[in-house]
Amino acid sequence: QVQLVESGGGVVQAGGSLRLSCAASGRTFSGYGMGWFRQAPGKEREFVAAITWTGAGTYYADSVKGRFTISRDNAKNTAYLQMNSLKPEDTAVYYCAATSTSGYYSHRVAYEYWGQGTQVTVSS
Repeated sequence: QVQLVESGGGVVQAGGSLRLSCAASGRTFSGYGMGWFRQAPGKEREFVAAITWTGAGTYYADSVKGRFTISRDNAKNTAYLQMNSLKPEDTAVYYCAATSTSGYYSHRVAYEYWGQGTQVTVSS
């Protein structure tokens, strides 16, 4: 059993920055790959970024490359998403998730555990 709780969402102006955190508890956090997804009203939940269980590999959606950075601190049982140069199209509920599989980091069906989500709103 793994519990995930996101925090750090809020309202920011376009061009601003925000840092999301995902605190994990329960079983061994270091054994899971971590991903961030987002869902805007009326749209499907989409992949944003992922990081392998060792932190050696990272993956990003084309829409956020160069602006967002995913990281993790296994000693603190926490994953992060640093978001810079935010755009109104980034507005969504952001979810963190954990997976015990490899090679399917952009597919939401590969993730076994999900947080409750945190709202990010970017004003123009």
